[in-house]
Amino acid sequence: METVKSLLKPKPTPQQQLREWQRRLRNEGRNIDRQIRDVQREEKKVEKAIREAAKRNDMGSAKALAKEVVRSRKAVNRLYENKAQLNSISMHLGEIVATARTVGHLSKSTEVMKLVNSLMKAPEVAATMQEFSKEMTKAGVMEEMVNDALDSTLDSEDMEEEIEEEVDKVLTAIAGETASELPDAVRKEKEKMKQPSTSVPAERTAIAEAVDDGELDQIRERLARVRS
Repeated sequence: METVKSLLKPKPTPQQQLREWQRRLRNEGRNIDRQIRDVQREEKKVEKAIREAAKRNDMGSAKALAKEVVRSRKAVNRLYENKAQLNSISMHLGEIVATARTVGHLSKSTEVMKLVNSLMKAPEVAATMQEFSKEMTKAGVMEEMVNDALDSTLDSEDMEEEIEEEVDKVLTAIAGETASELPDAVRKEKEKMKQPSTSVPAERTAIAEAVDDGELDQIRERLARVRS
């Protein structure tokens, strides 16, 4: 019976279709805003933990936590980019519908296709964009496309290098505005961290000794949940 109803349901006009797409895009934008707030809320807690670790001269834990802060800030930047792309899709769809009033049908848009294809690779909105892709292809706004997978291995390696470069900056900003405000032991530890590290197990041991009851793992898990 539902199938029959769907067949008899009149095809939406371009204006109706636009309003529905824009409504869903706004919902996705609100979801992104909520996720950004969640990440930033957890980041504040981690910053407090970094300051506490610095006060007790535990730079192993402070550095590990600083890495999580850098990852979170990169995740927030990515979310802002995703939201900007959603807004851009909505704007382009408005232009397409305005043109449709003249020509009588929806025209294809390479810009919309590029934006949707890009967002299909973003975990936060991938499912919604896959639905949009099917609907817009059916409506004639896009051509059918293949969602190429990103080389996540290379991206991950590049991100880790960027994270390492940012860690000391985050430590200085959170644990003390200037090096003179940090205890002598902390400054010496920071100088050691700037040198190439040849002993990863040693850093892990220091962290394990300083953070009890899996506190560091709990912090990482909370941040991973709100970033995903």
